[in-house]
Amino acid sequence: MTATDQTLENLTLTINQEIRVQAPLDVTFAALLEQLGPGNETPEGKSLNMKIEAWPGGRWYRDLGDGNGHFWANVQAIKRPTLLEFAGPLFASFPMVSNVQYRLSEVDGGTLIAFKHTALGFVSDEHKAGMNKGWTSMHDRVRKQAEGGSR
Repeated sequence: MTATDQTLENLTLTINQEIRVQAPLDVTFAALLEQLGPGNETPEGKSLNMKIEAWPGGRWYRDLGDGNGHFWANVQAIKRPTLLEFAGPLFASFPMVSNVQYRLSEVDGGTLIAFKHTALGFVSDEHKAGMNKGWTSMHDRVRKQAEGGSR
């Protein structure tokens, strides 16, 4: 991206997904916390060693041991079992700030998760495509766990 390519459109990211889960709200919310935290892994199945302090202001981070790691975000809002929201740089090692929202609601046959990731920063098209793939993989694992399947 060159300086002339830096338009507001190029500096913003929005990913919206809806995930239908055949499980109750509380079970789905617990699966979401597990998969974002200790159950978080790459699409290839490698653990990311993630931790969530599930309270307002709590950290969401990658723990590499011995005081090493990567800060992802703070819990901006949590209202069990219907809302989980984060604000921070996430995985980025470039200038970017993100807001990630999970809104859960009861629907016929289970739970609907409305997911929205908005970001502002220097995000390449390649990274944007990778984020969409990563979130889709994550949400598939949340759904499978909540529905009683394996991660």
